Amino acid sequence: MDNLTHSLVGWALAETGLKRRTRKGLAACVLAANMPDIDVFFGWAPWAPLAMHRGFTHGLVGGVLLMPPLLAGLLWLLDRRQMSRGAIFRSGLPMHFGWLLALCYLGAITHPLLDLQNTYSVQLLSPASARWFHTDGLFIISPWLLAILGAGIWLARRRWRCGRPRAGRPAWVALAGVVAFIALNIGISALAWTSVPNYDGSDRVFASPEPLLFWRREVVWRSQGRIAQGYYDPLNPGAGITKVAPSIYDNMDNPLTRRAIAASPEVADFLNWSQMPFATIEQRGCEATVTFGDARFTAPRMAGSFTHVVTVPTGDPGCPAR
Repeated sequence: MDNLTHSLVGWALAETGLKRRTRKGLAACVLAANMPDIDVFFGWAPWAPLAMHRGFTHGLVGGVLLMPPLLAGLLWLLDRRQMSRGAIFRSGLPMHFGWLLALCYLGAITHPLLDLQNTYSVQLLSPASARWFHTDGLFIISPWLLAILGAGIWLARRRWRCGRPRAGRPAWVALAGVVAFIALNIGISALAWTSVPNYDGSDRVFASPEPLLFWRREVVWRSQGRIAQGYYDPLNPGAGITKVAPSIYDNMDNPLTRRAIAASPEVADFLNWSQMPFATIEQRGCEATVTFGDARFTAPRMAGSFTHVVTVPTGDPGCPAR
């Protein structure tokens, strides 16, 4: 999910009243909710689980178990430094490291749970396993979630300023609404998955929600080396998958594709991430241009960011060796 959504979830948690448990409670919730995305700065790392976005830092070990104490420690040290310089905090709250740590854990676990909801997926068991998990419950930026969370936070803050009893109730209601919205969408995606022709014979299926018309799904699936795409709308009962495009071979077993993979470390890294890779091959004389993509992201606005192009010799008789 986008970082605005992650931040609003952490903020809503704080506005339930948790921010009043300790000094820097709000910072702990919001920062912890974004913390796993620190992996975007480690693409250069030689350790693949760290270099992979949504890998180690998004897993149950790295993101949920190990990183929250580090954040809590940094916030505690910052607080100590501020206190040593005579800072006066308007909240008047004391520092409780136990609560600070608990809020960091609570904020951190929301991040992989949210990222689990879209087709980009998450390696929840990294580094023990490179398996990707997804529920296809949300588009990567959901205006519906932003509206629900924003309203809950605004109402809660207004009630806190007025000193009203149970001031955090709107934030609790907003979080409950988020959970209900996600559960509804997971159910719709499950219906879309099982509507795929020959569903039992498909090895991968993704059902991506639309951002505004959240109940509609763009469905892509792979079966026996072929990739197909169609649409699902639960408001059109009995229709199943519609507008099914002709399936295409993924070409991943083509000798030229394998040669291109061996020639490019960048493509090898891409395939470690891609869950529905395919290749298009264009031969010109003694060379072949192999373009790798991911069938989840073929829309014009996204395709350019998820493609790699490699030129390799065809190896045909009469062509010079390279």
